Parts: sequence; C-alpha cells; structure tokens
Amino acid sequence: MSWYFIVDTYIDEQAGRGEYDEYIRLVKPIVEKYGGKYLVRTENITALSVKRTPNRAIVIKFDSREQLDKCFSSDEYKAIMSKRTNSVDSRAIIAEGL
Repeated sequence: MSWYFIVDTYIDEQAGRGEYDEYIRLVKPIVEKYGGKYLVRTENITALSVKRTPNRAIVIKFDSREQLDKCFSSDEYKAIMSKRTNSVDSRAIIAEGL
C-alpha cells in the first residue's frame, strides 16, 4: 500500500520566501534517499476556493508508511526543517493510497 505526503504552502508576499528556496533544494535528495517519489511539485496552481489559496503544492509517494516516517523524522530532515517553518506557512497531511 502506498502512502502520500501532501502539502500546500502559503507564501507571505510581504515577508518573502526567506530560506524556503534553499529548503526546496535541500529536501529533494533527503526525500529520495528514503524512497519518496515526487508526483507533484509546483507553483502552477488554480485555487477552487477563496478560503484555500496555496502558492505551492507538493505530493510525494512512499511505498510504505515506515519510509515516510523515517524520512521526516530523520536527522537530515530535522537539520533543514526550520528553513521551511521559519519562512512559509505549510500545511501537510498523510494519506494512505488505494
């Protein structure tokens, strides 16, 4: 059964992106090291609700929940996480696939 890590990101135009671009560059090899495969990684988004208008969307597929958990609890990920959390508002969910 596949597991999906789904994120939408909101970027404050006045505050800017901060270290978020560096986070984007650094996170990809970490995700791939733990078996994650990017299915969506884009800022080309059409919002269907005025209440939810993210600037960026990411969908990552993992073959197991264990791989997903190891990735986002790894020391490598923890070392860069603040580059995201201090720069943008990201909202994530984990979903089991069919």
